[in-house]
Amino acid sequence: MSTDLLSGKRILVTGVVTRSSIAYHVAERAQQLGAEILLTSFGRARRLTERAAAHLPVPVDVLELDAGCPEDFEYLRLELSRRWGQVDGALHAIAYAPPDALGGNFLDTPPDSAASAFLTSAYSLKALAAALRPLMTDDGSLVALDFDASVAWPAYDWMGVAKAALEATGRYLARDLGPEAIRVNLISAGPLGTVAASGIPGFDRLAGAWSGQAPLGWDAGDPRPVADAACFLFSDLSMAITGELLHVDGGFHAMGVPAEGAPELELSGAVSGGSR
Repeated sequence: MSTDLLSGKRILVTGVVTRSSIAYHVAERAQQLGAEILLTSFGRARRLTERAAAHLPVPVDVLELDAGCPEDFEYLRLELSRRWGQVDGALHAIAYAPPDALGGNFLDTPPDSAASAFLTSAYSLKALAAALRPLMTDDGSLVALDFDASVAWPAYDWMGVAKAALEATGRYLARDLGPEAIRVNLISAGPLGTVAASGIPGFDRLAGAWSGQAPLGWDAGDPRPVADAACFLFSDLSMAITGELLHVDGGFHAMGVPAEGAPELELSGAVSGGSR
């Protein structure tokens, strides 16, 4: 990629918790390609995010955004208007499900927990889009991090349902925001070693299955392919792409039968909170 691919673009990045977060690597790569970045976080995680922000090529500020607090989205819009006036792109990397909505408890999950997973992990994309819409006055690109919801994963349960809702939300936003030249796309990434992954007992087995079945192979310790894909979607090179679910998984999603000798996919737990 050209080192000036994102020159002059102002991009908001949610979901950075530590330097291992996918969102951190997206922010880092976007800066390397010329973008100006701001991060968001909230509560106790904010101090961790601020530490990570200090290690970016250009240290940046962290704005308050709790996806469960509608007032925060209004604050975010006003603060971005004050600082930048215009926003060119945003990364949605927000996901959470209560523990009783995961881990093989699908049939017994209470309504409030299922609703919490939906509101935080899917509806928040709509809320972010609505907040940034008035500021995306010269084209815009929203990119959300996903985990393929076309199948039922062991133990992923209501987070899987929330991801399916996230994918649908992206399509409806693409429909409604397209006439305003705002693009909305999702990236379905293969498993990466992040804070979120630490909540998945058996993660190494999952990553091993990916590596064995993906035609291009898969390195769960290398977030660069996902970061580069996000930056492509932020760039003017993707001007005619919206409503897309881009798989960045080494081709795993296209293979119908596990490769010979590849370990069988099995999750004994799932992400219980945090960001991608």
